[in-house]
Amino acid sequence: MTQDNTARGPFLDEAALEAALAAPDEALCADLAKTSGDLIVLGAGGKMGPSLARLARNAMAADRNVIAVARFSESGLRDALGRDGIETIAADLLDRDAVAALPDAENVMFMAGRKFGSSGAEHLTWAMNGLCPALVAERYARSRIIAFSTGCVYPFWPVDALSGPTEDVAPNPPPGDYAWSCVARERMFEHMSVVHNTPGRLFRLNYAIDVRYGVLHDLAQKVLAEEPIDVSMGHVTLIWQGEANARALRSLAQTTTPTSPINVTGAHVIAVRDIVEAFAKRFGKPANIVGTEAPTAWLNDASASMKMFGPLAVSLEDMIDWQADWLMRGGRSLDKPTHFEARDGKY
Repeated sequence: MTQDNTARGPFLDEAALEAALAAPDEALCADLAKTSGDLIVLGAGGKMGPSLARLARNAMAADRNVIAVARFSESGLRDALGRDGIETIAADLLDRDAVAALPDAENVMFMAGRKFGSSGAEHLTWAMNGLCPALVAERYARSRIIAFSTGCVYPFWPVDALSGPTEDVAPNPPPGDYAWSCVARERMFEHMSVVHNTPGRLFRLNYAIDVRYGVLHDLAQKVLAEEPIDVSMGHVTLIWQGEANARALRSLAQTTTPTSPINVTGAHVIAVRDIVEAFAKRFGKPANIVGTEAPTAWLNDASASMKMFGPLAVSLEDMIDWQADWLMRGGRSLDKPTHFEARDGKY
């Protein structure tokens, strides 16, 4: 299936946005055709999971099942996915018996995790990011597993390097339960992959963007409200959610045994100050910038995945334009701030 170029922003409504996010291109269809069997998406109820499941359904042959697993606490989501041809299962992935009862699938997309609310409930963050991966990796030891991870497993990186750490840099994040529990998640998948020869990838992503949430959404909302914006965490790397999901699915044809990391983000390090000024210009608002940029940030060098999958089609200017248009027309927000600016590891 060839992606329709009209399935791009600006988006008139959520139906148009979801259609764009679920539109596969020829490269994705070709890579998924190199694999066989069903796909199970674990943690499909989050910000990226529903669109990834729909994208997979549209890119895979009709005789291959796409199964979405989540607690499905969001009203209507399970029914909506069902109408789109996706099988759904409500399950708690911290329940060993529930994980054991899940159906077999040759392909696993692991998207479960916990970040926000970690402060004060660190035990649950470690369980969700460490124990849950161990249960899943054991249950699906004979499958291909793409495990969503984060660039936050890396140390803060000098912004004057103009790029982030590559996959050769060992995980060593700043203090904080969230980032270290993400290292634990990776180690559980690595261990089970070594023990069982499970092929996979550790999908180190930061930061995915959708006009309803994300770094650009957070900054644009503050510019519109004329709120002060602290630029201490002064640099980021970004990727459109549709392209991040496509690269995750294409990674199923690029697994290694044992599993290994792959960085996924945009091609350039972006100054938060520049983003704020871009929104201020589009909104006709002041750029109310406070603070001074730190010499380091959580960055990510995705040059290896760029070679693997090719250049990105959605530019930073596209994302800023779409985001500005969405908010100016009163588009819905998921009300899930990223807190990307946090440097103390507390969420």
